[in-house]
Amino acid sequence: MEILRCTNLTKTYGQGQGAITALDHVNLSLERGSFTAVAGASGSGKSTLLHMLGGVDRPTEGNIYIEDTDISTLTLEQLAVFRRRKVGLIYQFYNLIPTLNVRKNILLPILLDGQKPDEDRFDQLVTTLGLSDRLNHYPRELSGGQQQRAAIARSLIYQPAILLADEPTGNLDRRNSDETMELLQLSSQQYKQTVLLITHDEKTALRADRIITLEDGKIVSDEMTRR
Repeated sequence: MEILRCTNLTKTYGQGQGAITALDHVNLSLERGSFTAVAGASGSGKSTLLHMLGGVDRPTEGNIYIEDTDISTLTLEQLAVFRRRKVGLIYQFYNLIPTLNVRKNILLPILLDGQKPDEDRFDQLVTTLGLSDRLNHYPRELSGGQQQRAAIARSLIYQPAILLADEPTGNLDRRNSDETMELLQLSSQQYKQTVLLITHDEKTALRADRIITLEDGKIVSDEMTRR
């Protein structure tokens, strides 16, 4: 089942002769539960694509459909709510709130929405991610790998339509990088979570089921991989 679709997605910065096209009429479709990596050199447009799909930035042209909602037509307020509920984001530097403990950091999207947490799902998630004994700790008391696990838990707590991971292993050593990738694979396989990973690392990209390569804002290859 298709969960995300982009049609003629274009992003241009500037005007006239100085204009720079970061994305050039990109067409893309993702199936529910798929694990896809977007690879490319610096300046290829992969981060711009992630920002468009995450509703952080607006396209110059084209449409983005997530669960049949065209997010490019939403108001800023509507987009903020949609992003909180439907889009999970994992960053290279975790973006945990230093004054909140691990439990509150994980539950933050739900607390901001004024909703009551599903404690059974929370318990299952923190147990799977090995965080049960760290819930009362603060980010500064965690290792880099533990902070990234907390960020993954936070991104999954709302059962988002799509999980966007922006170079999630870029700040980790090899062991923690491998662990993070295993957790993303687990999210896709066990929780049927749709994952889109942005990376410049070929070995990391090969952990996904599908690799899309961008160059100069265009898709130059799209291939399935074998694990």
